[in-house]
Amino acid sequence: MRRLLVATLILATPGIVPAQDSVHLRIEVRSEDGPVADADVVVNGRTQKTDAQGVAIFALAPGHAEIVVVKNGFAPASASLDLAPGREQPVTIELTRMPSVEEHVTVSATRTDRGIEDQPMRVEVVDREEIDEKTMMTPGDVVMLLNETGGMRVQATSPSLGAASIRIQGMRGRYTRFLSDGLPLFGEQVSLGLMQIPPLDLGRVEVIKGVASSLYGAGAMSGVVNLVSKRPDTKPERQVLLNASTRGATDGGLWYSTPLSERWGLTLLGSVNGQARGDVNGDGWADLPRYERAVVRPRVFWDDHAGKSFFATAGGTWENRTGGTMPGLSLPAGGSYVEALDTRRADAGSAFQALTANGLVWSARGSWSAQHQDHRFGEITERDDHDTGFAELTVRRAIAQHTVVGGLAIEHDRFRPGDTRRFAYTYTVPGVFVQDDVDVARWLALSASARLDHHSEFGTFLSPRISSLVRAGQWSSRVSLGQGFFAPTPITEETEAAGLTRLSIAGPLRAERGTNTSIDVTRVAGPLSATLTGFYSRIGDPVEVERTERYELRNLPQPTTNAGVEAIAIWKTEDASLVANYAFVRSRETTGEGRVEVPLTPRHSVGLDGALEFGDAWRLGVEWYYTGRQRLEANPYRVESAPYSVFGVLASHRIGRALLFVNGENLTDVKQTNWDPLLRPSRGIDGRWTVDAWAPLDGRVVNGGVRLRF
Repeated sequence: MRRLLVATLILATPGIVPAQDSVHLRIEVRSEDGPVADADVVVNGRTQKTDAQGVAIFALAPGHAEIVVVKNGFAPASASLDLAPGREQPVTIELTRMPSVEEHVTVSATRTDRGIEDQPMRVEVVDREEIDEKTMMTPGDVVMLLNETGGMRVQATSPSLGAASIRIQGMRGRYTRFLSDGLPLFGEQVSLGLMQIPPLDLGRVEVIKGVASSLYGAGAMSGVVNLVSKRPDTKPERQVLLNASTRGATDGGLWYSTPLSERWGLTLLGSVNGQARGDVNGDGWADLPRYERAVVRPRVFWDDHAGKSFFATAGGTWENRTGGTMPGLSLPAGGSYVEALDTRRADAGSAFQALTANGLVWSARGSWSAQHQDHRFGEITERDDHDTGFAELTVRRAIAQHTVVGGLAIEHDRFRPGDTRRFAYTYTVPGVFVQDDVDVARWLALSASARLDHHSEFGTFLSPRISSLVRAGQWSSRVSLGQGFFAPTPITEETEAAGLTRLSIAGPLRAERGTNTSIDVTRVAGPLSATLTGFYSRIGDPVEVERTERYELRNLPQPTTNAGVEAIAIWKTEDASLVANYAFVRSRETTGEGRVEVPLTPRHSVGLDGALEFGDAWRLGVEWYYTGRQRLEANPYRVESAPYSVFGVLASHRIGRALLFVNGENLTDVKQTNWDPLLRPSRGIDGRWTVDAWAPLDGRVVNGGVRLRF
């Protein structure tokens, strides 16, 4: 339906008015295989589907007619003609099959609904096949899925509770904005939210790397990750996934999808996940936290197949996590220490879109999320409520070679800590934005966007971005330059792990401002695609948490910079694939130690991921990942981590409607505690008993289960 909406933007004529001397326009849609049934035919804003013979008949007034034909699996086709009164006019339109559905993915995160190959802004898409593979590895969360995407790194932020954040091109996790179907349903999560998102209902993942504040305002200074859910098909679909691991994890998931009528559809996601507390190296401290989690999310969809659509969802998350010393055991310094976090979150969101007869596409979206957390740090308890709201109205129109988008938005972020009230805040940010994508020529496309936000606490910010796409045969190149901002809060990766009770703030904080530029070159040769990307980011007034001599939140005096190179090569055939990626990142900041590397940012990362299918039943996947040295902070054992590699194998076998799978992660049994203890000899200035996690803590893990479709 998205392709249909995009195609009909070129229709600028008004709706058709019946006339006495109407014309019967008979449109026959064919391909090299014969008639094409059930194709969407749009004539001057009116839509019909072709019958079994590939024919659609319109009764129209004499005059000019614009025709657009869209059918899944085929390239859209268009035609125009003048209709003479008093006679039937036949038209035959030939459709051409697209060589690959994946090559024509429509991207929603950029607001223009253009095909991925036509986007001036670089967008990477994780497809359904890759999601299904990673779901078998970690059915309970999206961490594995995102960690093995080129240029992205999942960084553990709390060894006690297993929290993690996503770093894009070396930038801290708080700068990454997470969306679900274009809505901020997860709130302003820094890290733990990643561990609470099951992937069973995902249809694809869209990733914008680099500053995206011109599209999504504050919170998108390193990029956007949009998790797009699966839509209901024409037939009911049910999936049940059961999984267990050697580290005491158990997972159960349900995916249900059904059409309710020709226009209405329903999906339902239910997930129950748990894990036992585990001490892998026998030091009395839980390297794996215990958790129990339940997630439920129904969605309803409506589409009138004439340009109007509606989507609504509501969700709930219930989770308890417990880490720290194992039951009955004590710290080396004496006494037990329990860290625990109870989370209760509810959210709701909806989106409506309408196509008018003159080619305007109106969209309205909104969401609200409310979260309550009880966090225990040994003898300290911190309770808080965090609410976020969002509303947006946009209009889109195709004008000649331009696709113009304009909109209004407002965001609300309210944090109310019950035990550390000095850190409470309420931010309200209204904004206005505009975007223009223009096809200058067949070989050149440009995109320019700008957003003006007025932050209730930090003032007014202008966030521009410009991107270009140049194509020549099998070569293409994209260049982007953008600016954005981030409103500081006391919630960072470090404070989520250590709490707010001991934290101080060095004077009024200033908003962070970022600039990002990137250039990439892509070459496609048959089944092989290779991309080389260079990037540079600069963050002014960066906010840092000091943890050496004091536990303090402050702005650094000098900008933080990130520079690097990404290289990715993908080779895919019908029954085999190989993905190789390399990232070099130089991320530097100025602290009391001088100009130093940003902690927990490896300079070199390498990944290899291969898969091979044997007929329709067997599939084998092999992966290897290398992580280079990282600067460490507040670590009494070392100032730089050791490099390490992990190796994994996934095998699956389909028997009827059942897919059996077994997966081995980190088969070489790499653990951080192979080098140094996780426990500190004494408590840190922030109250923590552990050092930061810079390598796996769980060691070798084998999981297996079954996925049933019926």
